[in-house]
Amino acid sequence: MHKFLIIAATCLSLAACTTTQQGAAVGAGAGAIVGAATTGTVLGTAVGAGLGGVVGAAAGNLLGKRPGYANQCVYERANGSRYYDTCPKG
Repeated sequence: MHKFLIIAATCLSLAACTTTQQGAAVGAGAGAIVGAATTGTVLGTAVGAGLGGVVGAAAGNLLGKRPGYANQCVYERANGSRYYDTCPKG
């Protein structure tokens, strides 16, 4: 039950983040898992989380951007149609 609550709280907290912040969070989590699995040490986990966070932030910053426009992002409505609007600050 505790695991479910932790996962639900994490998902809800990521819902309010920008794509850059979401990418950083997911990258850091994935990096920590890979670092822990490959090295089995706290240092490996920390390094993996750090590298994953940087790569995830870079990927999150690129995803959802409108090509050729500096401050335009692509959004998707519930019905699946897409539209362009100003990217959120952050």
